[in-house]
Amino acid sequence: MTMVPAERLAEVLVEVADTLVDEFDLIEFLKKVAEHTTEIAQAQGAGILLADHHGRLQLMAASDERARTLELFQLQADEGPCQDCFRLGKPVIDADLAAARHLWPHFAPRAVAAGFRSVHAFPLRLRQTVIGALNLFGTEIGHMTPADVRVVQALADIATIGILQERAIHRGEVLTEQLQVALNSRIVVEQAKGVLAQLHGISVDDAFDMLRGYARTHQQLLGKVARAITEDPTSLPDLTTPRPA
Repeated sequence: MTMVPAERLAEVLVEVADTLVDEFDLIEFLKKVAEHTTEIAQAQGAGILLADHHGRLQLMAASDERARTLELFQLQADEGPCQDCFRLGKPVIDADLAAARHLWPHFAPRAVAAGFRSVHAFPLRLRQTVIGALNLFGTEIGHMTPADVRVVQALADIATIGILQERAIHRGEVLTEQLQVALNSRIVVEQAKGVLAQLHGISVDDAFDMLRGYARTHQQLLGKVARAITEDPTSLPDLTTPRPA
């Protein structure tokens, strides 16, 4: 596995760190972390899962639709690298999916069928508390050096800081409430993506780009725009009016 140049890595770290401000958009932040981690690790897909108030992992962000679909299957099957990483609190590195049927009899064949050959998972942790996991998928069997592992774990740690950045958090006292709010926002965003995809006859990835572009242009939170689309589509005609063929 070959990492990108140090200059680009520094740019990514600065860009991600710049989102750690008041009123930042958590869903947008996690999506950006997933995309940047894919670039930095030169992987072909990434997903971020967080534990809800019942301790069950839920999908929060993915680099693209293929990774999203596979992560959802991992949750449904209740097995896979992210599940193991979350339960053990340790990274799962250099897993050869073709040889991992004994570990994940349902997930591994599904991942191989989706075109992936390798997977790595990193814990999202605050001290001894693991709140989720970051997954990386590759189309080739690759090896992560100790330096590679440290870099990706650093990005996972940044994601954790972003999740817990609100000043009201003291020793995780309101962690459950904050994560639940984030999970609810993610559900609304997924619904809005589906609405836009159906209205415009586009893929859900393109629908998310449209949703995110509108939020950025109008300096609005992604979750707020998504909720408007699902509750009153006519309130955002620029987004919801089908364009002529």
